[in-house]
Amino acid sequence: MRSTHDHGTTDDIGDITDATSTLSGPVTARNRRRLTAVAAGVAAALALGGLSTVSAHEADSADSARSDSARSESTRATVAGSATAARLFAETTPIGFGAGTTGGGNAAATTVTSLDAFKAAVTGDQAKVVKVSGLFSLTGQVDIGSNTTVLGVGSGSGFTGGGLRLKEATNVIVRNLNLSKPRKPSDAITVQKSTRVWIDHNTLSADRDHDKDYYDGLLDISHGSDNITVSWNRFADHFKGSLVGHSDNNASEDTGHLKVTYHHNWFSNVYSRIPSLRFGTGHFYDNYVQGAETGVHSRMGAQTLVENNVFRDTEVAVTTSRDSDIDGYAVLRGNDLGGAATEVSRTGSFTTPPYAYTAEPASSVVASVTARAGAGKL
Repeated sequence: MRSTHDHGTTDDIGDITDATSTLSGPVTARNRRRLTAVAAGVAAALALGGLSTVSAHEADSADSARSDSARSESTRATVAGSATAARLFAETTPIGFGAGTTGGGNAAATTVTSLDAFKAAVTGDQAKVVKVSGLFSLTGQVDIGSNTTVLGVGSGSGFTGGGLRLKEATNVIVRNLNLSKPRKPSDAITVQKSTRVWIDHNTLSADRDHDKDYYDGLLDISHGSDNITVSWNRFADHFKGSLVGHSDNNASEDTGHLKVTYHHNWFSNVYSRIPSLRFGTGHFYDNYVQGAETGVHSRMGAQTLVENNVFRDTEVAVTTSRDSDIDGYAVLRGNDLGGAATEVSRTGSFTTPPYAYTAEPASSVVASVTARAGAGKL
């Protein structure tokens, strides 16, 4: 079956037996003490370089059998408590392939209140932190220099009509922005020939009232870009969500690159490309997908690990066999497919990401993501 729209050319923390029930129960003095202990333990773990890897194979799913013998009940309770506590606050550093991205670091922040001031502030490769205060209309895209943090102020700051471009840049963070209605040929965010990028807690949206090509992509990553984390963003009301690898004919530049982690993102009413991945290596975990025709699309030999996600009102959750001459690869585990089909023609070999992460079970993903994803949730 071919899609009609996605052509794609262009650790053990504290004395906790059930932290989840503690957090949702009455706020007693005892519960406060337990919550404080959990949060302190997770914060300390993050400061030391992140929580230990947990791949939650035992989560309820429609595509992965339970492995109840793999972990004791007490250990599972500890893992659930750790994940719940970690979700109480936003990460201060990226998890996944983008780990180590620092952006402008501790550079003094510059707050901009106009588009011209923003364009001037983000140029060059010196370390810089640029805070965007206000919502500005934009035609085309603004190029972001290396060693930059772009941070929206409050919940309503950002750009509409165009977007941001990272081209031949390295070490860039984009957080807490509203980016909407990027008119073609501009994406809301474009990443080209760039490395060490963290896209976090943004809201990227358009509408479904126009033809599918009226707007361009919400987040497109291409031309050999590498080591990228896309976390806690909301993608909404769009046809073409996120493209990784722009063309079937770009193997020479893309092979061995395009390593991207997507975690805790909320895709709402996005038709396809969630994401579409060519040639590269993708880890897609703890995301919530609503109202898609096709979700994860692995093609042209891409290796994709799809773990502990939730799909609702989605026709095909994962496909490896559409629109390209060469199929991709996928490994599925711990997902709640919600009745969605899968089209996995080739099982992949990418099963163990080369970084520490905690994959919370699919059963808690909807509550976690809908509460914390998007701008204004830092």
